[in-house]
Amino acid sequence: MIYHLSLHTAGIIAGAFLVVVGVLGLVKPDFAQLAKQFPRSRVAGVVLLTICLAWTMWLLATIQMGEFAGFRRPLLIALPIGYLLAVFFVDEFLAVRALGILCLLVAEPLLDAAFLRYETSRLLVTVFAYLLIIAGLFWVAIPYVLRDQINWGARSVFRWRCLHGVVLVYGCVILRFAFTQY
Repeated sequence: MIYHLSLHTAGIIAGAFLVVVGVLGLVKPDFAQLAKQFPRSRVAGVVLLTICLAWTMWLLATIQMGEFAGFRRPLLIALPIGYLLAVFFVDEFLAVRALGILCLLVAEPLLDAAFLRYETSRLLVTVFAYLLIIAGLFWVAIPYVLRDQINWGARSVFRWRCLHGVVLVYGCVILRFAFTQY
């Protein structure tokens, strides 16, 4: 285990995140306009990519790599170089790509927390983690998909609120199980 995160803690973090996103979308539907600006935001891209770089460097420095331990030093050198190249030369959808990488990084601790747990409700956290993985893979490889998803969701206030209502309910269900069963 890399993170030592209990399912209880992972459920609280995932549920609280979903509840916050759901409430923001329900209470402030004008956040749709802000969300439409996100895919091309250079500042958001650099901030998210910096978080991803720090997390990845920490992982590389601390995990046991077994037979791949010889690659640790070259990767620790290559990662900052790749970061700088991405910041300077990837202008299109840098924020979306960085968000996709962050989704992939976030999914692992959630799956790790649910590993070898027998409660059926653990699947709520697991499904959320796999949704993050699928979204992250699409957003890294095909970043304009997030722009299209945001535009589709923000086409009407009703649709925006319905989507965030589903997110809010899912977050509340995860929180309920995190406090009662995990």
